[in-house]
Amino acid sequence: MAACYFPVQYFVAALALWLGRQQQLAIDYLQEENRLLKEKLGNRNLHFTDAERRRLATKAKAVGRKVLSQLDTLVTPDTLLRWHRELVARKWNHVHKRRPGRPRTRDEVAALILRMAGENQSWGYTRLQGALSNLGYKVGRGTIANILAAHGIDPGANARQTHDVVNVPQGTLEDPGCFRFLHR
Repeated sequence: MAACYFPVQYFVAALALWLGRQQQLAIDYLQEENRLLKEKLGNRNLHFTDAERRRLATKAKAVGRKVLSQLDTLVTPDTLLRWHRELVARKWNHVHKRRPGRPRTRDEVAALILRMAGENQSWGYTRLQGALSNLGYKVGRGTIANILAAHGIDPGANARQTHDVVNVPQGTLEDPGCFRFLHR
């Protein structure tokens, strides 16, 4: 029974040796090509883009330091593996997701603040903040002030103008607040 498997095992081993030999010939060719390219470059430094570094680093990590030291690479094995370490470190630090400073107020909230301030001109920052809180938006008074100042709106300006009237007894017809109350 074991004798009938011998020709199949021999064939598989011969095929594996032949494929290995073909791969070794391809590797030898590529190494010689690299040597010729390095000779043509001379002492000039190669400058790789980030994408090229990434490609070389991932392939170099798969090959390993021992094999890389035997190959005639364009860049030293230490540099290739350092690029890989930096690539892995950059992947997990999430710097690309953060920006300096506080995040901007969403445009939707800013538009709502401007609309509310326009429709309710007697409201101040605190009143606007309370109305936004009732709608489920948590916005600070300073943020509201900055948004309105950027658009040239002074909240409560009408209310201050009517309360700045001096020597007008309240409850009389000369009191502008009385007219505003009746108008509403």
